[in-house]
Amino acid sequence: MEYGHQQAVADGVNVDYDVYKIRTRITEQGSTIEADFVIGQRDRATRAVRWERLDEDVSYGANALDRDVVALDQIRTVVRAFKEKLFTELFPGRTDVPKTLIYAKDDSHADDIVRIVREEFDAGNDFCQKITYRTGTARVVTRETLDDGEEIDVITYKNTNVRAEDLLQSFRNSYHPRIAVTVDMIATGTDIKPLEIVMFMRAVKSRNFFEQMKGRGVRVINPTDLRGVTPDAPAKTRFVLVDCVGVTEQEFKETTSLERKHSVSLDRLLEAVAFGSTDPDVLSSIAGRLARLERALDEPERHALAETAGGLRLVDLAANLVAALDPDRQVEVARADAGLPPDAEPTDEQRARAAQRLLADASEPIATNPVLRQALVAARQRLEQTIDDVSVDDVLHAGYSTDARDRAGALVASYEQFLAEHKDEITALQVLYSRPYAQRLRFADVKALAQAIQAPPRAWTPETLWRAYETLDKSGVRGSAGAQLTNVVSLVRFALHQDDELAPFPEQVAARFRTWLAGQEAAGHHFTAEQRQWLEAIRDHIAGSIRIEWDDFDGVPFIRRGGLAKAQMVFGPRLEDIMNELNEVLAA
Repeated sequence: MEYGHQQAVADGVNVDYDVYKIRTRITEQGSTIEADFVIGQRDRATRAVRWERLDEDVSYGANALDRDVVALDQIRTVVRAFKEKLFTELFPGRTDVPKTLIYAKDDSHADDIVRIVREEFDAGNDFCQKITYRTGTARVVTRETLDDGEEIDVITYKNTNVRAEDLLQSFRNSYHPRIAVTVDMIATGTDIKPLEIVMFMRAVKSRNFFEQMKGRGVRVINPTDLRGVTPDAPAKTRFVLVDCVGVTEQEFKETTSLERKHSVSLDRLLEAVAFGSTDPDVLSSIAGRLARLERALDEPERHALAETAGGLRLVDLAANLVAALDPDRQVEVARADAGLPPDAEPTDEQRARAAQRLLADASEPIATNPVLRQALVAARQRLEQTIDDVSVDDVLHAGYSTDARDRAGALVASYEQFLAEHKDEITALQVLYSRPYAQRLRFADVKALAQAIQAPPRAWTPETLWRAYETLDKSGVRGSAGAQLTNVVSLVRFALHQDDELAPFPEQVAARFRTWLAGQEAAGHHFTAEQRQWLEAIRDHIAGSIRIEWDDFDGVPFIRRGGLAKAQMVFGPRLEDIMNELNEVLAA
């Protein structure tokens, strides 16, 4: 699924994306904190941290990361590896950090990521921002001493008057922030067209939800608008999905989330039920949260809550709510209440009455038991996270998916087979296959070749082919194809083994120009400063259009310098010879 060959659809356009994987030891295997180390225990709700010395070893698996355990060096190792690979493998040659969206597991995890990103990139608050439902609050840490002498870190939040909507607007349209960290707030309904990196530091089980989250990177944008927020970005030809948790390797479930009230706290949902609400969205969200709470509690806590609920376990309460929400169950009860035969369809009114009764019955144990409601909220707030600032993490793997080479090899083989099969039909190929060239290559021929390569069913682009060659042999490839059409010439020459290195055509032209200029100087042909300016303009024109013709002097940029008449004044009778030499040497 990966490098150069994965595609997503945006506005009817196929968009390439690469999957880049970062694996660390703790991410894969978890860790063990040995006895006698002092560790922090952080309350999930208040974020207060108390410190304790371990009496025995504490081991945890990868699944506990950022839920039961916060391994700070695991986060730091991932972020550091991302930073190191950013301008060497992900976006070589760039200097501005591409707009990056990081998905965290929860608000607490997002706070940790934001802090570590700022530290590792040595950047301020503007560089990396958290955009979640708690945006607008600043984290304040104070140290307090309890009556028994124990010291704890108390974390509180103060209002900053920053709105999530404003941060999203800046992320979309301004230079800062470069990196945004969210949970699922930007999963749907938000277009961030300049986004070039989507980074998963949390797992996702639902295929629909994963596609929505991934889809934030799919949006297309014109090069001018992209450079407005990322100055050194030539064009958005693809985006990169950075997978830090194996999200692209897992089996997805085709499920619909029970959670429909993301922004509403558990106590507010329970309060709504206490006041008689049977809103399906409210009850569905409660069912999902009770099921998650059941998994997070230990057995004594589950037993205590079951006693408070009159013998019903949390899983039973959640299952009853889910059953009441089931449309088929509602139809079945409506049919029975109305005395209808098994194959009869109840009316909408009959179905609505049955649904109302089912939902009321399922929510009754919660609605009529204030002690249970208080216990549920307290249990949710009691959950603590172990802060592992002892274990040191290290990178096991950072690179494109192993499938990338196979897919890149298949693409390159298909491309080179296409060239061989059409070498007698396409003019540009006829010219490039003949050595020395039987005729001069023209821009119209190159354009026709590019159109043939991109025509269905191939839909190959120069950038896609370029990255495929890079995947197979990074040492033999320099730069990228970008939006320069003449790079098709470099791709063909490299495929035909006429060039030992795949490099952008303009770079090749510039190198040949320097050699030609040095040869002219050595032969005693010196050029004035004005002549050099004209020669450089001719060089750049050939780099983008293959050759220079007399008519080209009446177009941009030559017309701004005075056009053909001025060129003839500057070079005199040597102009024609210089044009012929540069056409021959630079596009050779």
